[in-house]
Amino acid sequence: MLEFENVSKSFWTGSHRKVILDRVSFRVELGRSIGILAPNGTGKTTLINMMAGLEKPDEGEIRRNCRISFPLGFMGGVMTRVSAGENARYLAKLYGLDPDYVESYCRWLCGLGEYFDQPMGTYSSGMRSRFSFALMLALDFDIYLIDEGMPGSADVEFNRKAGEILKERLDTTTIIIVSHHPETLKKFASSAGVLMGGKMYMFDTLEEARQLYDYETQG
Repeated sequence: MLEFENVSKSFWTGSHRKVILDRVSFRVELGRSIGILAPNGTGKTTLINMMAGLEKPDEGEIRRNCRISFPLGFMGGVMTRVSAGENARYLAKLYGLDPDYVESYCRWLCGLGEYFDQPMGTYSSGMRSRFSFALMLALDFDIYLIDEGMPGSADVEFNRKAGEILKERLDTTTIIIVSHHPETLKKFASSAGVLMGGKMYMFDTLEEARQLYDYETQG
């Protein structure tokens, strides 16, 4: 379970205080994947980083009693001076998993060929995204955090494999996906929330959430 209780978060922009969350409370139960709709600039990435424990709230409490992934695309902890293989083995040890399994799984899913053994500082952004996604799946979490959908990749085979694996994981794990695009959520979540004006509005169905989101963003 992941639970926010009276959580507040804001930033000083230099001219005014931007409120991301204003005494927000909600709960995500294991086995019930959820989507969160949020317009660009409202704090999607901040919210998902708080779920992962990468950012702390100004007020309130965030409870995590399960294994929650780093956000898809997050590269913190990855060392660019060494290869993807070395990074996979290092992070596997941090999570108490078999380094051989994590390395071989990432090598298979990434499909980077000889680049898998090259320093990650030489990778394109698409290659780094593919590795981050493969690593997230290899580390086997209870809740997966996804910011704006699948990683951007032009590799058809990677997109096919990654999409199939993520679909399978929906049967056994929980996915929280945050996006400004309702269509992105349809593939992963049946229930949804809307983050707007520092408030979180939770709904039993994606369609209900979409109605509020469309009304507020499209007038």
